[in-house]
Amino acid sequence: MAWYRRSKLGFDVISRYFTSKLTAPKSTIQNASSVINQSNQLSKLTSSANYPLRVSKFSLFQPISVDRSLNSRLYATGYRYYYVDSRQVRHFKPRGFRRWSDDPKNVLIVVLVGSGVGLTVYFGNVETIPYTKRRHLVLLSKNLERTIGESQFKNMKAGFKGKILPAMHPESVRVRLISKDIIEALQRGLKKEQVWTDLNYASESGAASESRGKETLMAMTEETGGGENWPAKDEVLDDMWVDQSRKKGKEKGEKSATGHLEGLNWEVLVVNDHVVNAFCLPGGKIVVFTGLLEHFRTDEEIATIIGHEVAHAVARHAAEQITKNLWFTIGQLILYQFVMPDLVNTMSNLLLKLPFSRRMEIEADYIGLLLMASAGYDPRVAPKVFEKLGQVSGDSALRDYLSTHPSGKRRSKLLSEASVMHEAVAIYREAIAGREVDGFFL
Repeated sequence: MAWYRRSKLGFDVISRYFTSKLTAPKSTIQNASSVINQSNQLSKLTSSANYPLRVSKFSLFQPISVDRSLNSRLYATGYRYYYVDSRQVRHFKPRGFRRWSDDPKNVLIVVLVGSGVGLTVYFGNVETIPYTKRRHLVLLSKNLERTIGESQFKNMKAGFKGKILPAMHPESVRVRLISKDIIEALQRGLKKEQVWTDLNYASESGAASESRGKETLMAMTEETGGGENWPAKDEVLDDMWVDQSRKKGKEKGEKSATGHLEGLNWEVLVVNDHVVNAFCLPGGKIVVFTGLLEHFRTDEEIATIIGHEVAHAVARHAAEQITKNLWFTIGQLILYQFVMPDLVNTMSNLLLKLPFSRRMEIEADYIGLLLMASAGYDPRVAPKVFEKLGQVSGDSALRDYLSTHPSGKRRSKLLSEASVMHEAVAIYREAIAGREVDGFFL
């Protein structure tokens, strides 16, 4: 009996060995029907007495593969994936990471969403500039723009500590009175009931002084400062866009944006420095250097400069320049991938940044001309002021192309020959006659 048990044990071991070989699954994919047939055959092999006869249907040296995805349309192995369409065609997916841009649906969604966001941002932030009716995109909010201007003004007072003229200094009083006339003219030009604060003088300590009187306005005649004939055109002027923009704006009935001028706390500061400069920060902060007063002594000349600087605040040129610089930077970063950075910077400055800057200066000249005229200062003095300013700062033939400001000669010709001069003279005549002209910016 012992030999029988040992023989039966050896036979069972051999039988289990061949059974495990036959039923071992491999990674090769076959269809579902062959798997079911193979399973049935294996069950017959293990249960039938004719086991040696059934073995001949299988090769012991070729493994049998099993399809693991019986009820799914997505078939997978460790390395490759594919799906079956309605026509029973297998489509393999590419190996590795697939970018989102490879799917046309994703690209379409991004384009539609991006276009919607872009249009919303544009039409929600585009504004119309007073008088010229030019539409421009400004991404900075009015509150942020005002905050930036006030912060710069505060830092400037700290930086010029010891050089700021006191509020009762004759030059400070003079500049403050002229600035007040310009600001009151701005209020009339906008023709709106606004909350305007009295113009204060910003001393080093920040204390404001009260306005004390007004200088007597000099009698103006037809020939004062503007009786001579202006030279004829000898070059192509670039101010035709102003008339075209005004015409289109009036036809469309566009309303000028004036919300950024409401409730401003206007301040003026005179700095004892030989720099020939003046500017108006966002938020109504006017700064004048004594170097400018040394070259321009009459009230009309000073009113021309201050009116020009206030016009920058009226047109929100500082906020517009920040917005344009953002787009310029994005465009430059894209071009850096294809063109040399030095070439990109040079061409963007010559073809984009500088022309835009010169256009804004011309726009400020026109708006400032109306401001000084409404304030009672002869606008015919303005062309000579800009020509003189060009001589002081050093004009050159290349200034019209390589500078942020047009040359003094060009600015003089533009103002003397433009239609805005006729409008300004008419407003000036009404002002000196005691009749105020309202709403000339709208």
